[in-house]
Amino acid sequence: MPKISIPFLVSAFILALLSVSCRTAKEIVYFQDLETDSLQVSAQNFTPIFKVDDFLSIVITAEDQESARIYNLPTASSSNQGYTIGNPALYGYLVNARGEISLPILGILNVAGKNRMDVESEIKTMLTGHLKNPTVHIQILNFKVTVLGDVKSPGTFKIPNERITLLEAIGLAGDLKMSGKRENIKVIRDSSGVKMEYSINLTKKDVFRSPAYYLQQNDVVYVQPNAAARSEGAFWRTSGAIFISISSLVITTISIITK
Repeated sequence: MPKISIPFLVSAFILALLSVSCRTAKEIVYFQDLETDSLQVSAQNFTPIFKVDDFLSIVITAEDQESARIYNLPTASSSNQGYTIGNPALYGYLVNARGEISLPILGILNVAGKNRMDVESEIKTMLTGHLKNPTVHIQILNFKVTVLGDVKSPGTFKIPNERITLLEAIGLAGDLKMSGKRENIKVIRDSSGVKMEYSINLTKKDVFRSPAYYLQQNDVVYVQPNAAARSEGAFWRTSGAIFISISSLVITTISIITK
């Protein structure tokens, strides 16, 4: 029986374990086909569209601020007789299941499916004859996105300026792990009660033209692990006993050979 080198056995065993997670540079580099030419990205794609369950801050001002006061919600107070009683209450308008909000004095307004400029313009029209030179400022108070899957720090992130790209969201989550599947990033979006799913390839420049490049409120980004990572995970979860048995067999074989 030919004598088998112990270093050879050990090296082969280690290489077999490492092979399941080996990736080439081509699989992990972003925007591989991006040239030096500038790339036009439509700015209109990041204008938020109001949806059911959005929580809106709407502030109305005018030349006579005292007259405008009755068209606004009351200001939150955070103290009582000099003592702080916790975080001040957050006043705003919750978009109901019908896509409506109820404004003081002005009444019911449907906002779902409209952008900020549309709604601000409608409110100004409703204020005609009530206030002189009114201005309307609207902000989504609960604008957030969620990043899940094979990233370093998954979680839900509140976005105060209501503008975030897919790449920025991934950056907030610490970037993809080496095992993350860059060729098929999923963006799940609720559009009028219908779940939309977008597939994005981060290795191609087309990501910048995707309708999901600019994320909307409550979007969910999911990064799949690649096939090697899934195989490796399944291996360690279900084959621990087999691994121990193989290890024992290798040790036993080495012991026999070296006798």
